[in-house]
Amino acid sequence: MIPAPVPVPAPVVLGAERTPETDPAGASRRSVACAVMADGRFAPSPTGELHLGNLRTALVAWLCARSAGSRFLVRMEDLDQNASRPQLVDRQLDELAALGLDWDGPVVRQSDRLDLYRSAIDRLDRDGLTYPCYCSRREIREAVSAPNGPGPDGAYPGTCRALTDGQRRAREDAGRPPALRVHGEGVTIAFVDRFAGAYEGAVDDVVIRRNDGTPSYNLVVVVDDVDQGVGEVVRGDDLLASTPRQLHLADRLGLTPPTYAHVPLVLAPDGTRLAKRNGAVTLEDRAARGIDAARVLGELAASLGLAAPGEPVTPALVLERFPTTVLPRDPWTLTVDELAP
Repeated sequence: MIPAPVPVPAPVVLGAERTPETDPAGASRRSVACAVMADGRFAPSPTGELHLGNLRTALVAWLCARSAGSRFLVRMEDLDQNASRPQLVDRQLDELAALGLDWDGPVVRQSDRLDLYRSAIDRLDRDGLTYPCYCSRREIREAVSAPNGPGPDGAYPGTCRALTDGQRRAREDAGRPPALRVHGEGVTIAFVDRFAGAYEGAVDDVVIRRNDGTPSYNLVVVVDDVDQGVGEVVRGDDLLASTPRQLHLADRLGLTPPTYAHVPLVLAPDGTRLAKRNGAVTLEDRAARGIDAARVLGELAASLGLAAPGEPVTPALVLERFPTTVLPRDPWTLTVDELAP
């Protein structure tokens, strides 16, 4: 159950201190010191097979939790019923197990937790922190990209914030169902990320319920992590910019948020985010090249500085090395040869 809201100022969340180090090649790196007894989690969406980037993040999350003697949880983010495929849940779990990653307790599915999310939305609504938004994605893009636009990084410009009741009725009569947004209140939230370091971001009026009635990612991830007792969220650094919004939502719900550790991404040879179109990116793809799951674990460990290239490793060996190692600051960019079919 979500506790009653507590009025507090915009939070500043402090993470672990970081010690800059330099490897023999001269690349700057940051030391890893995962929180003591901080339960961790991996939360994929069952929309496709896990690729090397997903698996690398899962490995780091598992290492952080296990090195702290904590639980490691798996949660399926399956609220998008158009894209989620139930048969992929077992496939993804099999892929984690093939690498030797274990988890605690049953796998949680967001689709089973809608009442919990609705309770959180109702609380924010009762507290007068929300308003309906009728803007389409196109309208938001046009407003944000206009000269002298209202905010950076695609921030919502607040178009619907001050609509009158009559204006809202006119939009609904025209067949435009609203999303629901929470007031950003103009705050800027700073926190220290375990891997990315000090980070600060402005909070816009974030969507908490989409116009089809589905609770939004930013809301459900906050509710889930607190409800499940997650102490440290380890995830890809493409989600770093979303964290101030999530900290703001936790604050408005009176929840104590976890700390965060955003892992550099795995990139394709052209510098874009890794995707299926890039070639041998999944365990199945690697197996077709004669690279079994044990060797993939070695590839992932080597990319993190936990193994020499080509060195055979086990999860236990990687875990043994983990507390005293450092993580690369830069993304892992794969070569054309590494991805060739």
